[in-house]
Amino acid sequence: MFDDRPAFGVRVRVLGGVTVAEVAGELDIFAAGRISARLDSLARTGCPDLVLDLRQVTFLDCAGLSLLCRLRNRVLEREGRLRLVIVDPRFLRLLRMVRLEDAFEVLEDLTPEVAGAGNAAAGGSGDVLA
Repeated sequence: MFDDRPAFGVRVRVLGGVTVAEVAGELDIFAAGRISARLDSLARTGCPDLVLDLRQVTFLDCAGLSLLCRLRNRVLEREGRLRLVIVDPRFLRLLRMVRLEDAFEVLEDLTPEVAGAGNAAAGGSGDVLA
């Protein structure tokens, strides 16, 4: 029997002045089509400092890469900053293979500045937007 539930999800949190979008599951043509409007909205109306946490992504194809490039362009149009959190060596290798390793600022984890931005001392709310 087939499972019709989506194999992906996005959770958005605001930590201080940083919007963190945690993506989980497969980032393929199906998922990219479903979440592109949401990520575009974050780039247009959210804060210009966006972190896309891809640690829970299990699959990434060319449509997913295209989505990342599109999001990067949207953020840069607003003179913002986009960082990707990637730990899977396959995804890092993929970025190198398609010569996008210099197009993105890649983090291995949420940096202390980002992860700690949600505490009261940093003035962050840690609000979950979705």
